[in-house]
Amino acid sequence: MKTLLLSVFFLLFFGVANAQYTRLIIQLKEKGNNTFSLANPSQFLSAKAILRRTKYNIPMDSTDLPVTQSYVDAIKQVSNVIVLNTSKWLNRVLIQTNDFNAINTIQALPFVETVKNVAPRIADIKKRNKFNEEISPLVQQRTPQTVGNVFSYGNNYNQVHIHEGEFLHNKGFYGQNMQVAVLDAGFNSYKTISAFDTIRMNGQVLGERDFVDFDSSVNEDDSHGMYCLSTMAANWPGQMVGTAPKANFWLIRTENAPTEYPVEEHNWVVGAEFADSTGTDVISSSLGYNTFDDGAFDHNYSQLYKNITTVSQGAALAAKKGMIVMNSAGNEGGNSWKYIIFPADADSVCAVGAINAQGLIAGFSSRGYNGKIKPNIVSVGVNTVIAGLNNQPSSGNGTSFANPNVAGLITCLWQAFPNLSNMQILDAVYRSANQYTTPNANYGFGVPNFRLAYRLIRHDQNVALYGNEWLWATPNPFDTKIDVRFIGRTDGNAVLYLKNSAGRVVAKQNFSAEQEEVYHYTFDNLGLLPSGYYTVEFVDNTTNRSITLQKGNIFEKDWLIVSPIPFKNNLTINLKSPDEGPISFRLLNATGALVNVQSARVAVDEVRTFSLNNVQNMPAGVYFLQYISNNRKRLVKLVKS
Repeated sequence: MKTLLLSVFFLLFFGVANAQYTRLIIQLKEKGNNTFSLANPSQFLSAKAILRRTKYNIPMDSTDLPVTQSYVDAIKQVSNVIVLNTSKWLNRVLIQTNDFNAINTIQALPFVETVKNVAPRIADIKKRNKFNEEISPLVQQRTPQTVGNVFSYGNNYNQVHIHEGEFLHNKGFYGQNMQVAVLDAGFNSYKTISAFDTIRMNGQVLGERDFVDFDSSVNEDDSHGMYCLSTMAANWPGQMVGTAPKANFWLIRTENAPTEYPVEEHNWVVGAEFADSTGTDVISSSLGYNTFDDGAFDHNYSQLYKNITTVSQGAALAAKKGMIVMNSAGNEGGNSWKYIIFPADADSVCAVGAINAQGLIAGFSSRGYNGKIKPNIVSVGVNTVIAGLNNQPSSGNGTSFANPNVAGLITCLWQAFPNLSNMQILDAVYRSANQYTTPNANYGFGVPNFRLAYRLIRHDQNVALYGNEWLWATPNPFDTKIDVRFIGRTDGNAVLYLKNSAGRVVAKQNFSAEQEEVYHYTFDNLGLLPSGYYTVEFVDNTTNRSITLQKGNIFEKDWLIVSPIPFKNNLTINLKSPDEGPISFRLLNATGALVNVQSARVAVDEVRTFSLNNVQNMPAGVYFLQYISNNRKRLVKLVKS
């Protein structure tokens, strides 16, 4: 009797459900009997994907293995079932069927854990536009900014400049050889819009994938992805130039614009898996989920930050595989939900809120929910310049456009420092933001600055290589040349001087220096200079520093050499000792008062160098250095400038 009642229950439940829902997720228990092996990843990952794992020491695990093919084949053999796709990360199979008996048969398979509805039949879908982001003609032509910049940005200069993104472009980082996967609802007309001429002609579109209609064409679908793509990929001089115009792009459709059902979260994960398999570096997604067309599927606040929604699980795994995952925070700031949506909540996902070009938060931008710093950063999402369907620049409002705008710059930053991991790059971006020390639920860490992010990374690298040193001069002693290396202390003019012991400039070289950049210069043709002590001096608008070097045998004519004369910030005593035993150097002012003293023990013919400290604060004027030993005294007249 109990068995009969249960059968009636399942018949009623699945019968009603299947009148409406024909796409279902089959959650598998494990990946037993898998024909693939982690020892041979080239069977299921591209060479570039394998290289990323090797480069960043990312271990492979069972989530990298494809779904066990024998399990998929067993599901395919069930009558009236179509297998649409699989998710290896989540070990799931998406099927289509309206046959209750088929569902019952699948549920009984020993490797199946659950069967869940995720979407209705296409014929039952109620058409609507879920993207509540206003697209308008470009009202105001902004003054093109070209002076000193490699690109003529035109209308979108402000949304690049707010991040000092042109700094990266001017250094030659445009996204070359980087790979970006754009997950969205379609890229309508991208093949005919002028903004994309360059990426089409240069073969920068690596391919298209449609995980909604299961084809390889996205040009005829929704335009939302095209708008987002344009903020990164446009190369339309004088009109708009995107933030990563030389990157390579995969255009991936995971979203069905007229609907909102959990199947789209599954599609997102499958799209991210595909991106990973191709070796993608950065995922840019302007999609998010919280409520659905059927309220029974709605998410709730208790799911935030727990990686339990399908899309947040997938996004977290995408980041774990080494990709940078960028996602719009959502446009819920003025709605009842208010907070970020999924997968922007995932810890390793960079969630992007929206500001205007003046840096003020947009009312619609989703706020962070208590417990984490979210959104992570903000970018321009109010009147963002985008490519329009009319083949003219347009403007749009939404975190959808803020996200790719800054994602392109993050791509360029990673291009500049390819040996850093995804999390190291994001850490530098966060540290560069204007509210890093005082984050909040509106702005997160705030507006990132890519000049600063670049220099933070360069500084870290310089410290790792050189410690706290930043000026070097070799060899010592020198003969015909001196090789000098320095790390720029600030932006602006810097000068290297080579001075003799009398302080006269023998040679100099001017630089237009940048902070944290390493510069090399050689003072050459020095063979005719007389033996003695010389000083390499670095001067910029904030710093003065010197290194003393020796040329030849400086003691040919004298056993005591004091330099420089006149002195300013340092005083060096070079001694080839004529004595054995204790000696002292006494620095006296013009009245004979003792200013400084230094003592030592020496051997005959021992060569020693002494530096008198704390002379930089002494007043200018005449001084005397007195040498005293058991056998002799000597007085040297000095001048401080």
